[in-house]
Amino acid sequence: MNGSLHGMMAMVLVLGLGLAGCASTGYHQEMAYRPVMPRAVRVPEPRDGAIYQAGHALSLFDDNRARRVGDVLTVVLQEKTQATKKATTSAKKSDSVALDNPTLLGSALRFDTPWLPHGHGRSNGLGAKLGSKHEFSGEGDSSQSNSLSGNITVTVARVLPNGNLVVRGEKWLTLNQGDEYIRVSGIVRPIDIRADNSILSSQIADAHIVYSGKGTVHDANVRGWLGRFFASALWPF
Repeated sequence: MNGSLHGMMAMVLVLGLGLAGCASTGYHQEMAYRPVMPRAVRVPEPRDGAIYQAGHALSLFDDNRARRVGDVLTVVLQEKTQATKKATTSAKKSDSVALDNPTLLGSALRFDTPWLPHGHGRSNGLGAKLGSKHEFSGEGDSSQSNSLSGNITVTVARVLPNGNLVVRGEKWLTLNQGDEYIRVSGIVRPIDIRADNSILSSQIADAHIVYSGKGTVHDANVRGWLGRFFASALWPF
């Protein structure tokens, strides 16, 4: 009784740790896409009698494209992939070996078998024939296509020493009984940012684009953990 109780407690502990790990992973993943706020700049106190006041400069020809930490940038999603693979294999092999019965002084060599239970003997020659035939045919076909379009506005998280921008952001939509979200992160060259402060998703380096969801509809399309175990390579049968 004590052994089974300890076993149940150990199982509950393992499941609890697993759920805690999953929750922690999800929390850290959501925190990774939070916007980075720029540092607050303290405006210096005005100096009496000075024509130029620090912190009160006005630029009439400023570029509105993202270039600093905390600036926003619109990503135009134009992702489309298509892959097709087809393989056909066919192999055939045929072998045949024949040994004729040898002759000695014009007569074929033969040997007699012992008397059989039915009272009939057999006279056999030394000839032999051997043949084998192998055939193999295999065919495989795979096709996959994906498409994603839309817009998402992200923020600049970091400015690299070479001037490139590390951007990241997410968008959540609550629809009926579930939530859908899209996450984007990657590295952007300032020269690729268009005049309207947007950039194509195909121009983002090291791009990570995630489109998924949470809720009843999403859970209905996910296989349970026990079913995933039986379908994984860990199942020995």
